[in-house]
Amino acid sequence: MAKTWFITGSSRGFGREWAQAALERGDHVAATARDVSLLTPLVERYGDAVLPIPLDVTDRSAVFAAVQRAHAHFGSLDIAVNNAGYGHFGMVEELDEAELRAQLETNFFGAVWVTQAVLPFMRAQRSGRILQVTSEGGVRAFPGIGAYHASKWALEGLSESLAQEVAAFDIHITNVEPGPYATDWLDRGARHSEPHPDYAEVRAITAPDFEVGDPHATREAILRIVDADKPPLRILLGKSFTDVAALYEERLSTWRQWQPVSLAAFG
Repeated sequence: MAKTWFITGSSRGFGREWAQAALERGDHVAATARDVSLLTPLVERYGDAVLPIPLDVTDRSAVFAAVQRAHAHFGSLDIAVNNAGYGHFGMVEELDEAELRAQLETNFFGAVWVTQAVLPFMRAQRSGRILQVTSEGGVRAFPGIGAYHASKWALEGLSESLAQEVAAFDIHITNVEPGPYATDWLDRGARHSEPHPDYAEVRAITAPDFEVGDPHATREAILRIVDADKPPLRILLGKSFTDVAALYEERLSTWRQWQPVSLAAFG
């Protein structure tokens, strides 16, 4: 049977790729974007199988209305993908309050609002899949993008709690953690703080030099995740495993080294 998807940030990048993957196999997609004119090619190609919805995920009431509209239109809601987001670049000291709050409003709170909006429908039908696109940046961090990492780490933690809360309803949560991909993420929508000259050297020596993957290649992985009886709570996409695993080994080593101090602090 055809499944119904609700995907935020469907106009470009991963959202567009995954919407097309779902539509190509005969599923239905409620595709949201700030500018729905960018979704016209999907509508022209897939017709009634796609429902374009204008949406700013930071508007909680609009999110709930969009989810209600999608469910009323298709009659079910099986998969929600929280993909909408952007990256804010700036050293922690450079961030002003508005920049940090805006980053969290979109990447974290926007995903929370969608999650809260879809859960009543999924609970009622006793099934569902929610994919939180947290990125590799949800489990590790780099200098110069702390606001982005804060938003993604927050979503990872919330989603781990959520997964335990909704398991009894056969609702599964997966934190999708892509590494670098050629999604024009750095060029499209990225925001930057005013640089402080004292960080010029730090910026120069920590500038990323990543091998980027093909976002089209993620389609099959996403379909396998949503179709799995027991999808993973976390999955890395791309070639990040070795670096992330080494980081976690380092964390374990440090915890073990300091365990006597930790135990002594128990009293």
